[in-house]
Amino acid sequence: MESLGEALRSWQQAGRMQDVERLTNRVFNDPLVRKLRERYPGLTDRTLRLNLNKLYQMTNEYRNCKECPGLERCPNDMQGHSTRIECEETNGEWQLFDVKSPCSKWTAYEQREMIRRRITSYYADVDVAGEAFDSEQMFELDPDRRTAVHRLLAYIEETSRNGLGKKGLYLMGSFGTGKTYMAAYLLHKLAREGYSGVIVYMPEFVEDAKALMMEPQKLKETLTLMKECDLLVFDDIGAENLSPWVRDHVLGAILNYRMNRKPTFYTSNHDLDSLEKHFSFTHKEGEEMHKGQRLMDRIRPFVDVVHVQGRNQRGNG
Repeated sequence: MESLGEALRSWQQAGRMQDVERLTNRVFNDPLVRKLRERYPGLTDRTLRLNLNKLYQMTNEYRNCKECPGLERCPNDMQGHSTRIECEETNGEWQLFDVKSPCSKWTAYEQREMIRRRITSYYADVDVAGEAFDSEQMFELDPDRRTAVHRLLAYIEETSRNGLGKKGLYLMGSFGTGKTYMAAYLLHKLAREGYSGVIVYMPEFVEDAKALMMEPQKLKETLTLMKECDLLVFDDIGAENLSPWVRDHVLGAILNYRMNRKPTFYTSNHDLDSLEKHFSFTHKEGEEMHKGQRLMDRIRPFVDVVHVQGRNQRGNG
């Protein structure tokens, strides 16, 4: 796009001084420039002419923002930003400085990207960095889960105020009651406070972990991330088909590292006793009650159980 300076030079060379004056008058009479002169009465026509390019860009980008075509098609020089003018008097002379200011769309985009960088998702069917998280919606969709939502919001508030604790939440309830949404909401809100997080959809992760036995470096990196992130969510735990190796050397290793260090969160259709029975049986080794109990010793003392009641919301438009 041709700049104002280039246009003015070409008009002057062509002798089209009327166009130059017409454009200068248009910029001088723009409401933004008028307000600038009201704020700084010492600004002279000469100073404004010397800074005509900056003033033109300010007024032009302001109009672009008024008719915003969306962030992706932003026509301004710097995407998601507009030019504003700051004035400073030095030794009796006024200096004009152009400053780039972000718009609300850019600020929202930056917020989403910041959350996206802090949250890692393994197969979870939820966009943790999206804009769809609304506490009022959690209340309104089903009044029966209000107690659970209040407990979740209290946890977020407590963490925001006092820092990361060692206990997480165990969101237990029937299919489709919004447990995953609530866990993702927690990650979303606390990511805005600076905490990193991982959400893992257990049925698919367990199958992938079995394959990762052949890629030890990738497996190590995955486990390290889950061990060291601030907030870890195991989504739909108890729905996976466990092998002894995944139970003892993957899940067990992660929980053994995190207990007494950082909080772990769970969503499940099982209560804690039922989950222990699930961990005690694998198709390869059969029933091993002590193995299930050992794993639950790394879960039970480190969670507060939250009963998520309500009707199945899946499929409701």
